[in-house]
Amino acid sequence: MDDVIADATGQFIQFYEKEFGVRVTRDSLNHKDEGLGFPAHHHEVIQQFPFRETFFQTMIPHEGSQEALEKLNKKYELFIVSAAMQFPQSLIEKFKWLAEYFPFLHWKQIVFCGSKAVVHGDYMIDDLAYNLETFNGEKFIFTAPHNLHIDKYRRLNSWKEAEEIFL
Repeated sequence: MDDVIADATGQFIQFYEKEFGVRVTRDSLNHKDEGLGFPAHHHEVIQQFPFRETFFQTMIPHEGSQEALEKLNKKYELFIVSAAMQFPQSLIEKFKWLAEYFPFLHWKQIVFCGSKAVVHGDYMIDDLAYNLETFNGEKFIFTAPHNLHIDKYRRLNSWKEAEEIFL
């Protein structure tokens, strides 16, 4: 979900600006591991953002994700998989978020887990390489500032590109 269909990077930027009154640009986060593009003296606070109420529920969808997933859902057996257990309060927030922005998905298509190593299928789209490493099907990395240096997987830069490949 995060940084694939939901703009988690944008959410970190918004929370940081609200907390510290400073706008960090998305470009300044490029090629840096998650959270490391922000000023070092604030890393502890930034790591706590996902534990705050509404962090996950108020993210905005990535451009084109709603339309693309609705089309993909008609052609494929589609599942939304999120390693959500690290942030237990995120479970209900993510569920509500999906219901709001992706109402065409049935609750049986939503999988919250601790590790995506349990997931099997034909295709996986993720923003984190370690989630793709154990996957048995075709792997796609969805572009986010923290993964621009990764060239091990086929890259998707947008949901328009995903539509062109899968539809």
